Amino acid sequence: MPEHSILQRAHFEQLLGALKTRGYRVIGPTVRDGAIVYDDLNSTDDLPVGWTDEQEGGTYRLKRRGDAALFGYVVGPHSWKRFLHPPAVRLWQANRTGKNIQIEEEKHAAPKMAFLGVRACELHAISIQDKVFLGGSFVDPLYKARREGAFLVAVNCGQAGNTCFCASMNAGPKADFGFDLALTEIIEGSEHYFLAEAGTPLGEEILQELEHRPAENIEVEKAGSIHEKTAQQMGRTVDTTGIKDLLYANMEHPRWDDVASRCLACSNCTMVCPTCFCTTVEDVTDLKGDHAERWQKWDSCFTADFSYIHGGSVRSSTKSRYRQWMTHKLASWIDQFGSSGCVGCGRCITWCPVAIDLTEEVRVIRATDIRTKSMAKETDDGNTGTNPR
Repeated sequence: MPEHSILQRAHFEQLLGALKTRGYRVIGPTVRDGAIVYDDLNSTDDLPVGWTDEQEGGTYRLKRRGDAALFGYVVGPHSWKRFLHPPAVRLWQANRTGKNIQIEEEKHAAPKMAFLGVRACELHAISIQDKVFLGGSFVDPLYKARREGAFLVAVNCGQAGNTCFCASMNAGPKADFGFDLALTEIIEGSEHYFLAEAGTPLGEEILQELEHRPAENIEVEKAGSIHEKTAQQMGRTVDTTGIKDLLYANMEHPRWDDVASRCLACSNCTMVCPTCFCTTVEDVTDLKGDHAERWQKWDSCFTADFSYIHGGSVRSSTKSRYRQWMTHKLASWIDQFGSSGCVGCGRCITWCPVAIDLTEEVRVIRATDIRTKSMAKETDDGNTGTNPR
């Protein structure tokens, strides 16, 4: 099989058919409630054909495109973690009969899922969560089972949004790893096709089942031009040089008070983030007290109860909670997992009700670095930092 192949738009339905024949639940983008979300797909008609999205801080709108692109949008409020790391999972249940209590451990089914339309930034997010749930001493069995049964069809971005900054995080816009199949959608006049690349033997096997042909050099070059153009369209940028040390050294920067005065502590940013993984555990019972269940649910470091221990909350102020989130995402995450916890998808900016912009917060802190101001003061005072003789 050649390195790249061409899959015509007219044959795209075959991909869904091949996946369903193998028993996969096909999940991908679809329009619902005024947004592009991820849900079950029965056919290509369920895709957001001819739709795109306009995003800015605190703003998300759908609008019609001038063509029939299947993947002509950026990213919506959903991320793939809702399928690999579900928002609510029952861990066990217990029943009481008289004086006897029987605990039933939950038998978690691991459906075969095919994710269609995974962006490069989302592949990076999945790889980050792999480190969290699979890379340590304690492996999450539910995540492991769902992850092993997932087939990933990446779609390289043909446009960047106003809140995107994946290029700054080296997480896109082109998928370079982590996919079974990768597609680039190309529309030129009456031509509408996909440049396809297999990333695994299973991806190659499925591609062989579809009507396709070897790609010509000119078609590969067109796809490359799309990737380059998208990289240059980023609506946001962030300088990550020494970012861990920058944030660690500015824990008392006055900017934290400024952002806290705007932050609603609503937790939207953590809910839409594709890498945030905080959870809580809840126990519930029926009114008679004969049945009890334990549930694991998504939680957020923005809630006061999240850091509550005997005596009160460790982070009682909005300032401390926002600082914890951003510093963890961009600094201490590197110490924990060896990479940044941010992939530059821009969701936290788009879906923040008051349009707090993580990239802007980093820019201001860097521009007014406390260390720089301290050094400048020492110079003004005639103190060079050397020991006097």
